[in-house]
Amino acid sequence: MRYESCITALSWIPSEAISGGTRVAFDAGITHYDEPPPGEIGDIEALQAADRFRFANVLRAWIETDDSGEITGSGYSGEGRMGSTTVRLGGLHYRFQAFQLPLLQREPEHGDGWVRFVQTAGGRTGMPAPRRVRRKPFIQWQAPPAWTTLTLTLHADGQAHGTMTGASPFPRH
Repeated sequence: MRYESCITALSWIPSEAISGGTRVAFDAGITHYDEPPPGEIGDIEALQAADRFRFANVLRAWIETDDSGEITGSGYSGEGRMGSTTVRLGGLHYRFQAFQLPLLQREPEHGDGWVRFVQTAGGRTGMPAPRRVRRKPFIQWQAPPAWTTLTLTLHADGQAHGTMTGASPFPRH
């Protein structure tokens, strides 16, 4: 028997996440805040094409069991998806593609009747912007790194449990 499951984290920028001088570009309509993601994700490609998220961590995994319920195989089929940032100035608009970091997938952890999968995905959001940092020169002109780590445990009886076990402080996940 083959059991598959999926857990997804979308990262987005709500208006309350932006403060200070950075708000000027957002409030002037040069760039945009993101609408909250839908309760059911559905078509992730459509959300990506509509510029509805900054990045997505899609952890898909599977296990196979024999007739006695022993796990005989397992694997990942997940991915990271980077969104883009659209900038509008007057009648002009340009879409900046984000930079994706390599997808990190730990070796599956096997237990008694379960397999745990851990995946980290992320990158740098599409548009660089000046921001304060703690080290010299104290201002950086680079998009901040954004990432999430997801954990998915699949059980031999078909149950699945997933959670976000880590995330960058910005944007909203």
